[in-house]
Amino acid sequence: QVTLVESGGGSVQAGGSLRLSCTGPAGTCMGWFRQAPGKEREGVAFIYTISGQTAYRDFVKGRFTISQDNAKTTVFLQMNGLKPEDTAMYYCAARWTVRRDCSFITDEYNYWGRGTQVTVSS
Repeated sequence: QVTLVESGGGSVQAGGSLRLSCTGPAGTCMGWFRQAPGKEREGVAFIYTISGQTAYRDFVKGRFTISQDNAKTTVFLQMNGLKPEDTAMYYCAARWTVRRDCSFITDEYNYWGRGTQVTVSS
């Protein structure tokens, strides 16, 4: 059983920053997702842990950065320039695959953390 634990969420004002962490065994792909009340869970960013290649959704490009530590036991999501619409529960997820095909598709991820709440006020 794989356990992923997110931390670093909190409440900030618009324009502020937060750094989320996800600790646990690193899959081939590590993703950050979010889910706002009444909305579907959506991908935010992912990292291909073997090469460090990253990808972002358009609505966070230039503001969020996903990274991993050298030991590959922690994945980070640095969030700058936060907006009220970024308010959501943020989840990290791990996927093991033999192919280099990380994606934002939630069903492709094998394990999920319980989430950390991010609230951005205007």
